[in-house]
Amino acid sequence: MNGEILFLAHRLPFPPDRGDKIRSHHVLKALAQIAPVHVGCLAETPADFDHLGELEALAASWSMPRRARSLPLAGLEALWRGEPVSMAAFRSAKLAHWVRQVLDTRDISAIYVFSGQMGQYVPADFRGRLVVDLVDVDSAKFDAYGAGGKGPRAWIDRREGKLLRKVEAELVRRADCTLLVSEAEADLLRSRVEFPGNISALRNGIDCLAYDPAKVLPHPALDPATGPHVVFTGQMDYAPNVAAVERFARQVLPRLREAFPTAQFHVVGRAPTAAVQVLGREPGVTVWGEVPDVKPFLAAAQLVTAPLTIARGVQNKVLEAMAMECCLLLTPEAATGIEARHGEHFAVAASDDELVAQASALLASAEDRWIIGKAARRFVLEGMSWQATLAGLETILSGVERPAGARNAA
Repeated sequence: MNGEILFLAHRLPFPPDRGDKIRSHHVLKALAQIAPVHVGCLAETPADFDHLGELEALAASWSMPRRARSLPLAGLEALWRGEPVSMAAFRSAKLAHWVRQVLDTRDISAIYVFSGQMGQYVPADFRGRLVVDLVDVDSAKFDAYGAGGKGPRAWIDRREGKLLRKVEAELVRRADCTLLVSEAEADLLRSRVEFPGNISALRNGIDCLAYDPAKVLPHPALDPATGPHVVFTGQMDYAPNVAAVERFARQVLPRLREAFPTAQFHVVGRAPTAAVQVLGREPGVTVWGEVPDVKPFLAAAQLVTAPLTIARGVQNKVLEAMAMECCLLLTPEAATGIEARHGEHFAVAASDDELVAQASALLASAEDRWIIGKAARRFVLEGMSWQATLAGLETILSGVERPAGARNAA
């Protein structure tokens, strides 16, 4: 492509240790191979500034002001402006000034917006190519929260979903190409906007070299003699993850322990909420919180589970476990966007009764778990590397809307 790229992300794409940052990290690396890339993002913690060297190694220039608004303050501003809270929370005058300066002084032919909140930084007079990577349909997620919640929080979530839907529709209208993490998410967005012609799927990938079971020692605390051990990994202040571990710890594990009295459930991930921490009082449940590396837990698990009831797009936690040759037990929501097969690459169960039955059958057969784990890694090796999934980025940026490997609707 001719010209340079402006990349706007709501979080620093380093380190790639949570779902959105994993995708933005690999997209940024791929963009830097295409043309000089200028990176604008927001810092959330002082630790983000420890990774400036990694950012400087990839970026032709960068700006990373600290997010200044707390969620309550952003909420008040959003109410006053009649906008989504997530728009106010990620607004920075300093970043907006830097974007204008870059556009005035550099030959920017394409802007890649990562996450809908960052669309507010694209000036109305920009005449280059605009690619918006929404990743997931956030408005639908908040619609689901609002429908399932109660009280003031449910009202806030319904309001956020309604307003975000308008933001998403406007971004689709402006963008030359709008990307979602799976064809299911792309179809969902198409059903929610008036002019859906520029919407495509760009799948997540997995770093199969980093997630190689041959290079990982199982965590010693998960000794098979004290198990079986079931593991969940994820960001533990994220509402769908909180609901998932509460479900497994309280609805599934007690029944599973009737057949496997020493079965253990391990919750592994940073920032566990009070609701998650209290699960550690339940028989057989350990809440680990943030750990240096989740891979030893995956390597030691007899079963990895993701019993999500609300899930958008492709779950990185699922791809990571598949790459690690884990036997996975998923709900249909957690399996969305991964074209693998139940019974061959993982097991899928919807209800609590089905989760208990599937978990019991898998824990009773080490051979079945081994076969499923081997098939899972083969699946991601053959078609879900980041190199394969991002091979079409240059054509997206230069004017071809169909990403390599994507299947647009007829």
